[in-house]
Amino acid sequence: MNSEKENFQEKNYTKKSFIYRFSQFVGFLLGARFFVAALLTLALYVSTFFLFNQDESFRKFVFDFKVHGIIFCTVLTILAGGIINQFYDFEKDHIVKPFRTRIQSFIKQKYFLYAYLVLSVISLGVAWMISHNVFIFFIIYQFFMWFYSHKLSRILILNNLTFVSLTLYPFFGMMVYYQTFSKKVLLMAIFLFLVLLCIDIVKDTLTKRVDETFGYTTIPTYFDIKTVNGIIVSLLLITIVVSMKLILRTGIAGFMAYYFAAGLFVFILCIYLIINHSRKNKFFTINILRFWVFAGIIAMLLSGVEGKL
Repeated sequence: MNSEKENFQEKNYTKKSFIYRFSQFVGFLLGARFFVAALLTLALYVSTFFLFNQDESFRKFVFDFKVHGIIFCTVLTILAGGIINQFYDFEKDHIVKPFRTRIQSFIKQKYFLYAYLVLSVISLGVAWMISHNVFIFFIIYQFFMWFYSHKLSRILILNNLTFVSLTLYPFFGMMVYYQTFSKKVLLMAIFLFLVLLCIDIVKDTLTKRVDETFGYTTIPTYFDIKTVNGIIVSLLLITIVVSMKLILRTGIAGFMAYYFAAGLFVFILCIYLIINHSRKNKFFTINILRFWVFAGIIAMLLSGVEGKL
């Protein structure tokens, strides 16, 4: 009888231990924004090979370890940036993202900081082995990742501009690495910058009260709702103009042409949702724009494959 009871307790303990360890693992992934890093990795590979890399064959690209090293350093830096950001925003996230915060609570904050340091050091170490210029590139990237979380995320307008710029910083690095400067690339960069900026501002409208509580000065906390909606609509209208220029002036074709053409209707829908403002409409808008960024990565991949065949 005692033996059966001990076996039951042992199995129960093992089950609880597994659930606890699994919760820690999931908490770490969420804290490090792993899924965002995975999406950016896909975007980097697709844009690098099909947009910035104009001359190399696929075989040469696959064995270009310098490029893979740069992308590896980028991924580690993004993971480290996600960790340090959640460290500074922990109290705010406790209200805005209670489920994620609950999962992250299975890991002590000091372990997140240890992971941040390890990821940062590995990233810089690999960057140093690639070249001194790459090392400097990632020193700047990591500094501004930390400085954004520490200070800039609370400053009006700078918070949005810095966040979007840091998201696009690795793509700028690849563009410089391949020396791919053209009107098409510039317009596509402006397009993506505007879409990400709209997403960030709409996101701030959903967290307005929490931002006010914790001292974050954002566009929605500083301006009235009518002005905020006007800013978002203006950005969407500019995005439509950029999309039309990409279609008409750059000779873009294939899946990317369909993507930018369909985007005109997507942005008009978003404008309608913003004008008829409600919390539900803002939620729909942010998810539509996020999906459209992902759709752009897939469209670039399909267009690139079509062009290579």
